[in-house]
Amino acid sequence: MRIAVAANSGWYLYNFRRSLMAALRDAGHRPVAISPRDEYIERLIDEGFDFIEFQLDAAGVNPIRELTTVHRLRQLLVGGCFDAAFTYTPKANIYFGMAAKGLGLQHVPNVSGLGRVFIASSWLKPVVSMLYRRAFQSSRVVIFQNDEDQREFLEQGLVQSGRTLRVPGSGVDLDQFRPAPERTSAHSDNSDALVFLFIGRILGDKGVLEYVEAARLIKAEKPQMVFRILGNIGAQNPTALSPEQVQSWVNEEVIEYLGATDDVRPAIAAADCVVLPSYREGVPRVLLEAAAMARPCIATDVPGCRDAVDAEVTGLFCTVRSPQSLRDALLRFAALSQAQRVEMGRQGRLKVEREFDERIVLSTYVKLASEIAAELAAARSARAA
Repeated sequence: MRIAVAANSGWYLYNFRRSLMAALRDAGHRPVAISPRDEYIERLIDEGFDFIEFQLDAAGVNPIRELTTVHRLRQLLVGGCFDAAFTYTPKANIYFGMAAKGLGLQHVPNVSGLGRVFIASSWLKPVVSMLYRRAFQSSRVVIFQNDEDQREFLEQGLVQSGRTLRVPGSGVDLDQFRPAPERTSAHSDNSDALVFLFIGRILGDKGVLEYVEAARLIKAEKPQMVFRILGNIGAQNPTALSPEQVQSWVNEEVIEYLGATDDVRPAIAAADCVVLPSYREGVPRVLLEAAAMARPCIATDVPGCRDAVDAEVTGLFCTVRSPQSLRDALLRFAALSQAQRVEMGRQGRLKVEREFDERIVLSTYVKLASEIAAELAAARSARAA
């Protein structure tokens, strides 16, 4: 089959769905990446994947412009002769669902978190809920990454009962993310000099402001503590922080900014604990990657993060939007013995092996593709007869 694999950025497709596209290709299908063009698209093309550029304004809310986008997308789908579409990120899920109506294309959206409209309740929430309901009416199945998002969609009638499926996030490549050696430097032996690491886009919704404020509170008492940030600045998001803001934290000596990277493993290995005080997630891959490398995590007690962390076993929880609660969790972690921290990391690795192996996710999608292909083949045979 010819399968559209779509999201709001090439960065997302390259970092989170490249393995899926490879698995679909290995199964005999022809996956086609669809997204706005960025520097990551060239990498997908270099790996032999087809690409169709489609501009999708992740932050746009102008009704006329957005309807025009849906119309252009429908033309693209008709011209591309697609059999199925696997879509990711809120706008791609909604717009593909609306554009694909009546085309005979099997749409399989993946809800990896509800988007910031559901985080910050506003006049847009009922509008977006209506759009989800309409877009998912004809979807073959809607895939969710955590039980709470799935339950909320069902309770609000945004998706039909019996047409949902739960997968464990986007999974982790357990061969690529292996347990890192225990840190043997002075940082590991001195609880006042632990290294904490935030990984993610520099967004307010990711809890970066709470992380910085908690770091500020702790460093006033324990200046040896190290707080690092790794991630992109300037994302297309209303809560994105500016480069000047991040630089001011560096100048204040509250945090160390590591920039952005395509390989987070060295930064995780150099940290004692990975921190994600996000407001809401699908299943945050950064926590899974940290756990796969045997690093404990501190996260907010919110949907998505609750799936990735077992409280007091693989990490600790804090209250969302509370720098004080995060500060307390960081200090609680620092008070643990080195042996306790190592055991948390070991349990995290075991959890990822049990629940979040990437092969679970890939096999689900390949099975879906096989079922769709078989149905299409049967329909063609029936018509020929």
